[in-house]
Amino acid sequence: MSLKTFSPCTIGYFPTPVMPLLQLTQKLGGPELWMKRDDLTGLALGGNKTRKLAYILQEALDRHCDTVITAGAIQSNHCRQTAAAAAALGLECHLVLGGHAPETATGNLLLDQLFGANIHWAGQHRKGEDISALATALMQNGRKPCIVPYGGSNELGAYSFVQALEELETQLDTESLTHIVFASSSGGTHAGLMLGKALLQKNYQITGISIDKGETDEVPFDQHILRLANATSDYIGAGLRFSQDDLILNDQYLGEGYGVIGEPEIEAITLTARLEGILLDPVYTGRAMAGLIGMIRKGEIAAGDKVLFWHTGGAPALFAYADALQVHHA
Repeated sequence: MSLKTFSPCTIGYFPTPVMPLLQLTQKLGGPELWMKRDDLTGLALGGNKTRKLAYILQEALDRHCDTVITAGAIQSNHCRQTAAAAAALGLECHLVLGGHAPETATGNLLLDQLFGANIHWAGQHRKGEDISALATALMQNGRKPCIVPYGGSNELGAYSFVQALEELETQLDTESLTHIVFASSSGGTHAGLMLGKALLQKNYQITGISIDKGETDEVPFDQHILRLANATSDYIGAGLRFSQDDLILNDQYLGEGYGVIGEPEIEAITLTARLEGILLDPVYTGRAMAGLIGMIRKGEIAAGDKVLFWHTGGAPALFAYADALQVHHA
């Protein structure tokens, strides 16, 4: 099978490390835990969106775009990395952020400003609902924008995680791996890992921990992931089709909703920090690790399994949740 391939621009550092979580493994009584450190991609304090942006923005450069537009929540890791990538590539950046301008910028928002992004506040719209109107206005002013979808989750973004799984093959014995667990939010990482697993003919489970109760593109999130996995398969000529039976999306750890930190996230962040010296974030990786811990405690993941937690980044958002985290300081 001859697959279509794409080249990324150089905005990050790869491969990212893989490391054992020895103390966390011991604390939880097994399984054997490992971590893929996409928090160390190097761009703007790191994160998995760097992988997606490397391919999406190379296409933008090939099309001679001069402006980048994307959207997200006020503490969006994707928007922070997009702003940094645009700065590094000499592109104008516009971010459409949910909510309203706070009195003081903290966390990712502060970094967005440092990278010179133009911020557009969108109230309840945090998933790019207002991008089209902004793109039209910019084009009328002579700009040539590249629209980066919410979370960087299009076919090129998903393709980057097909490549990421190939990268993992050079770092870890995946024949004994039973699970890959990660935060699933905009669908691109999940779709790409599903496609990569199928192409590599691996047996481990791809388990996404759902982060958000909402829908994407006006369809249920599980259907969005499947649609993107199939579209990406078509995009590269893989000829593979995915159905509901291929998807593992755990929505038991949504708590009070997107961006609301609770006891499970605080425990996961604290345990990982104090046992491994690694920072998780309150919205994505903290919730995904809480899900992994919960699955282990319920026996859904056995003590004899071997699990890779894919750290997708997000630590800058910790500073925006300082009040909630300080209450639990001991």
